This record gives sequence, C-alpha cells and structure tokens, in this order.
Amino acid sequence: MTNKDTTTMPAAKVAPAHGVTFGEAFRVWLRVAALSFGGPAGQIAVMHRILVEEKRWIGDARFLHALNYCMLLPGPEAQQLATYIGWLMHRTRGGILAGGLFILPGVLSIMALSWIYALYGKVGIVSALFFGLKAAVLAIVLQAVIRVGRKALRNAAMLGIAGAAFALIFFIRAPFPLIILAAGLVGYIGARAGLRSFEAGGGHGSAGQISDADSLLGEELPEHARPGSRASLRVAAVWLLLWLAPVAAIVLTLGGGNVYSQISTFFSTMAVVTFGGAYAVLAYVAQQAVDVFHWLAPGEMLDGLGMAETTPGPLIMVLQFVGFLAAYRDPGGLPPLLAGTLGGLLTTWVTFTPCFLWIFLGAPYVERLRGDRALTGALSAITAAVVGVILNLAVWFALHTLFRDVRRMEAWPLSFDMPVLASVDPWAMALAIAAMLAVFRFNVGMAATLASTSAAGALLYLGGALATG
Repeated sequence: MTNKDTTTMPAAKVAPAHGVTFGEAFRVWLRVAALSFGGPAGQIAVMHRILVEEKRWIGDARFLHALNYCMLLPGPEAQQLATYIGWLMHRTRGGILAGGLFILPGVLSIMALSWIYALYGKVGIVSALFFGLKAAVLAIVLQAVIRVGRKALRNAAMLGIAGAAFALIFFIRAPFPLIILAAGLVGYIGARAGLRSFEAGGGHGSAGQISDADSLLGEELPEHARPGSRASLRVAAVWLLLWLAPVAAIVLTLGGGNVYSQISTFFSTMAVVTFGGAYAVLAYVAQQAVDVFHWLAPGEMLDGLGMAETTPGPLIMVLQFVGFLAAYRDPGGLPPLLAGTLGGLLTTWVTFTPCFLWIFLGAPYVERLRGDRALTGALSAITAAVVGVILNLAVWFALHTLFRDVRRMEAWPLSFDMPVLASVDPWAMALAIAAMLAVFRFNVGMAATLASTSAAGALLYLGGALATG
C-alpha cells in the first residue's frame, strides 16, 4: 500500500505546508551556525546563500524585509534574522531553534578559549589558528558585500544611499541609528511620491532574484504570523519573565555590589541600547569593564575581541569573555573556573534572551506590513544603507587584518582609520589573497577555505618556532 494516512503519523513527522520538517530545519540551522564566521556581514551572506539561494525557503524580498527589521533592533542583527526566519518556518520553537543554534558554537568556543586564556594566557598555536582564520573571514565579508549588494542595489538611487551610508559611518563616524533613520525617511518619502526607484523590485537587476512566490514558504502570511493583542501580551510576559526574573533574583539575593549582580544588570542594559551592532557598543563596554568595574585590562579586551572575530557566532559574544573574567577574578566562595563559567553563561543569557523578545513580539506586525508600499520603500532604502554599513565593516576588518598599525585621522568633520603602509603584514596579505582566489575564482566552499587558511596559520607558527629553535 503506497498511500498513508498522515493523520496517523506522529506530529513531529508531518511537515508543515511548506514541506520542511523540523528535523530538516535542525540540520540546516546547525549548518548555518557552524559556518557563521565573519561577523554580521559574513553571517548574513551564509544565511542568504543557504536559505534563499540553495534551500529556497523564502524569497529575496522577504529575506531583505526581515533583515531591515532586525537592523532596526538592539542586539546582533544576524542572530535575530535567524530567529525571525526560524519563526516564520516553524513558529516559536523554530525561532528558538534557529536563534539558539546560531549562538551555540560561539558559546562553546568562547568558553573553551576563556578557560585556556585563564589557565595559560596567550597560547601561540591558538593565536596562529586565529591568524589564518582571519584571512578567510575577510574573503567571506567581502563576499557578503557583493551578495547583498547585488540584491539590494537595484538602481542609482540605492547605490547613492549605500555610498552615502558608507561615507557617513566610515569617514565621519555618524551614529548608526541616525543613518538608518535618514535612509528610511528618504525611502518612505520616495515611495509615497511614487518614484519607481523606491518600489519593491523597481529599477534594474531584479531578474536574478528569487521571488517570494517561488519560495517554499510562498508570499502569503502564515497563520501563526498574524498579530493579536492577546498573543503579544503573552509573548511579552513570558520573555520578560525569562529575561528579568533571574536578574531580580540575583540582585535581591546577593546584593547590588556582587559581581553577578553587576554582570546581570550591566549587560541587561547593554542588550537594550546596542543599536548599530557590536562595533557601536564595544567601545563603551570596554571603557566600563576596564575603567569602572576593573574586570580586565585593555589588552585583554582586545584579546577577547580577537576571539569573537575569528570564532563562529555573533561578534557580541566577546561579552561572554568579559563576564567570564569578571567572575573568575572575583569568585567569592566558588572555584575560579566554575565562577567564571557561571559569569560567562549569565552574560550570554541576559544578552541574548531579549533578542527573542524583540522578534517574537514585533515580527508578526512587521510581516503584516510587508505589502505596504511606503513602508517597503523605507525598508528598501534601509537595506541599501545596510550594504554601506557592511562595506564599512569589511574595510574595518581588512585594515585590522592586513596591517599591524592603524592610526586615527582627525580633521573635523572627518574621523577615520588610516593604515600605516609600512606595517603591512605580508603573510596576512598572502593568506587573504589566497582565500579570495579560493572563494571568488575557484568557488571553494566556506568550510574548506576556513580550514585551509587556519591550517596555513598553524604551519606558519610551527615553522617559525622551528626556525627560532
């Protein structure tokens, strides 16, 4: 008998209308998480390649619509984008799966490296592996600029917005929220005025895009994505409780001066004000952690940033390293490593739990407004500005990967980093060029490129160690 009555099958085995089972989604999100190198730029590129181009779960327009919303939120936009798409595909449990798996490799790798750092300090071979990884990450970030740019920069107006956003954030250090707000306003006015450049799919270059109608999810609004006041109140209550109840319990039990109380309150605040991504807030976090709380030294903050830049997961995972060292050095009656582990995990909890709140609470309303012409124009312009911001991240990463010394140039209103050309790192340059050739010329997979450059970094370290005896 070939036909089976699906009503007799276990619920977990029956695929939703789009045909993607939860088990298949688990495997895909695990793959996305394992390849989530390169900060938000590389991570967005990975998700677009796998979810839109390869799996065709959603179309380009829906992907960019979700990305635009996530860029407006505090917190790591790539992790929130994964949560959003997971929620679209498989409701709340899908969002938890996607968002949770997205940060899991970073949690594990940063925790392991924090242990190594606390016990042994800087380990040469680990630094060498990171050195090699950075070359591949640079190629991945550049690939992200090209991939997202092809989809978003459909005409001269969008190119102009992207260029203006890059110039403002790189040369003038304009606040990220202000850039996004200005781009959204320009797009909204342009769409209301009926300018074709600001319409969805307007202009040129949209032929290669995957339409929502051709995706597995389709272009209709899923039943679970319909907003409602009772559902919104329930979501807000559950996630606020998960986020703030542990904070309140720690402060009331241990007192405001305890290191765990300081970690929970400080990083909960950071979770609300981290507009503009990790780079926009890390300077403030570093200043508070070093000068106010005295949790770590300035050089140690840079070491943690290096860990986060070259391991999978959001760059904001560096906060786990900060929380680890804070509790490790003030363990109370606990063994230092146990105290540090708890401090790191607490930091991660209060940093990422709000991200699920923003998505599960706001995404239904954002999905409902997807067909609004003026809003679509605003979000299209925001997408173009985001390309400029991603390009800024690519240039920033290239400067700090390829050059040992970078100086700040100040000439009002300009304020930007300028590389010291004599400080170029020839090995970093060679590995970066090799990684770019592998990615762009020979279409080598991301995992193979990362593994190859990482191994090359280790071989360079071992060769140098042998040469010096």
